[in-house]
Amino acid sequence: MKLGLKGRKALITGGSRGIGRAIAEALVAEGCAVAICARNAAQVDGTVRDLSAGGALAIGHAFDVSDSPALKNWVMEAGTTLGGIDILIANASALVSGNKPDDFRRALDVDLLHTVTAVETARPHLERSGAGAIVAIASISGVEDYGYEEVAYGTMKAALLYYMKTLADHLAPKGVRANVVSPGTTYFDGGVWQQTERERPEDFHEPHGSHGPPG
Repeated sequence: MKLGLKGRKALITGGSRGIGRAIAEALVAEGCAVAICARNAAQVDGTVRDLSAGGALAIGHAFDVSDSPALKNWVMEAGTTLGGIDILIANASALVSGNKPDDFRRALDVDLLHTVTAVETARPHLERSGAGAIVAIASISGVEDYGYEEVAYGTMKAALLYYMKTLADHLAPKGVRANVVSPGTTYFDGGVWQQTERERPEDFHEPHGSHGPPG
């Protein structure tokens, strides 16, 4: 597939596995230079090696995206190393299952506020790009009721929908597109659904899937 992305520079948070890694692999295949981040240093290093194997420029750094100063530094350093930022993918998620205040705080810090911090830090690069694009990975939990036990997760994904809609309106005149993608249940090695399949097969096979975040 040729999407006209050759030479673009892309940042992906939560880019070492699952949806984030698949995005990074797809962008590299299209000819992009990429920077990824995630918490697990070994996974980040392994992903960067794989992405670089064919000669692509790929860099990575390990930290928690809820650490706003670390996130800002990563975005700025990645922009310098790559020579700009054309694409920002906010994919990292706390995958919080819960309904208590602490669950909401963790989901807020990771799912929503990391997106805001990354966007605001990357905006100067994106506005200079001429082809700037922001994509936030939300979830069908943002519009569907998956049970009170998942309300913190779904609430933050719903907030992402509004945030990205507003960004799209206000950044379009500056040449920056903003979109949100809301996946359903996503199965990958090491992910929450593989763990559910192994530990609670009865929940894994339940049609409504109300015992774990669908994203």
